[in-house]
Amino acid sequence: MVKFLIIRFSSIGDIVLTTPVIRCLKNQVEDAEVHYLTKKIFSSILAYNPYIDKIHFLDDSIAKVIDALKKEEYDYIIDLHHNLRTSIIKKKMKSIAFSFNKLNIEKWLMVNLKINRLPDKHIVDRYLDTVRLFDIKNDGKGLEYFIDPADEVDLSNLPPAFRNGYLAFAIGAKHNTKKLPKEKIASIIHKIGLPVILLGGKDDHLEAEYIQNQIGELCLDATGRYNLGQSASLVQQSKAVLSHDTGLMHIAAAFKKKIISIWGNTIPEFGMYPYQAHPDSQMVEVKNLPCRPCSKIGFDSCPKKHFKCMNEIDEHRVVALAKEMYRS
Repeated sequence: MVKFLIIRFSSIGDIVLTTPVIRCLKNQVEDAEVHYLTKKIFSSILAYNPYIDKIHFLDDSIAKVIDALKKEEYDYIIDLHHNLRTSIIKKKMKSIAFSFNKLNIEKWLMVNLKINRLPDKHIVDRYLDTVRLFDIKNDGKGLEYFIDPADEVDLSNLPPAFRNGYLAFAIGAKHNTKKLPKEKIASIIHKIGLPVILLGGKDDHLEAEYIQNQIGELCLDATGRYNLGQSASLVQQSKAVLSHDTGLMHIAAAFKKKIISIWGNTIPEFGMYPYQAHPDSQMVEVKNLPCRPCSKIGFDSCPKKHFKCMNEIDEHRVVALAKEMYRS
């Protein structure tokens, strides 16, 4: 038996992006036992993954976690997070470790000097490079998301307008500069004129309430009303998905959905665009803005105060794509 510990603490999207590594290690390394270390809040993402033998959580003190992990006697640690905490874990564990290259220098150059030294390579393929010494090959199956059967949403319980097809719109994002203004989302949905379910967390509810009030019965606010697995079920059963650069975008890619991904202060060149999604998927962004990207993650508000990266998104293109994806 060869025992692996994969480490990734956050976020929803980042953990979904590690699923090809999990699967390929389990399937391609003889007698592999795969464990995963993350935070408890992300347990539902991994709980039903058939390629994981055991999940550990970093919610107690790091010393307690290390003591528990030492008892497992891992052969190898695959560090896909690579920060101070994982460095401490690797040092204390003394197992052979392989660490993901986060390209911090290259990202800094792109954000601050607009010098592009980023590789033309998706983060999933860079994750897989971390385990290349085990003769791992990309199996081409893409991302995976396994839903708890109890979280499968029965569409017959939705309002009648949504039972025969709808678009899913993931309106949230961790940072405001990665999100369209609520007025622009409402304008886009109004122009689409088709059933749209708004997805997101409790923090998105006020914006969703505003949007729903602007649209009426063709817009269903599901933000904060469904857990992550249930939201994933709604994504899976949708005709197509509109999304910011966020976790539900990657879940949609795992289901091979048609995705309209909308980009603000971050850029696809960072390597986190939808991975092996439906071939009709499209990325929408305002190119050639001298201030973009302004961050590798995001801000609460636009540093330049104009927010052109989202305010100037071509609504007509988004609407045309959404209509085409729904009807095809």
